[in-house]
Amino acid sequence: MANKQYSISKHVSIIHRFGQIYFDDQFKQYNIGSGQYIFLFHLLFEEDGLRQEDLSNALNIDKGTTARAVKKLETAGYVVRRIDENDYRVNRVYVTDKATAIKKDLQKIIRNWTNIIEDGFTKEEKQINMQLIERMANNVIVYRNRDGDDSHS
Repeated sequence: MANKQYSISKHVSIIHRFGQIYFDDQFKQYNIGSGQYIFLFHLLFEEDGLRQEDLSNALNIDKGTTARAVKKLETAGYVVRRIDENDYRVNRVYVTDKATAIKKDLQKIIRNWTNIIEDGFTKEEKQINMQLIERMANNVIVYRNRDGDDSHS
């Protein structure tokens, strides 16, 4: 049983490491690192204009990592922070025209990575795989948040 558990972690680690290498290489031309793209993607494809804290929560990433990533994206010209009209203590993060201009290129990079890792899978296997990966991610989120543990946030 322990061997199976190690195997799952091993394979997830391999996919993650090679994904980081792939994304670093692909996003280099846009001056975006593998640590920033997930934030930009969420703003571009899910919800623009989020509070930085909401962005952290949506991606299950700690606030410090989010702050550093947003700062790098801001320096690169892909996002801007604006004061919320209803609450002057809150900054919202918005994508810029520069980010919108490369949206299709970014989609293509993600689609290519998905094609690489799903090569040889049937449509049904891809659907099942996505469901299983989502369940694994949800299990980790539940584990992390049990007993109100937010020490990583």
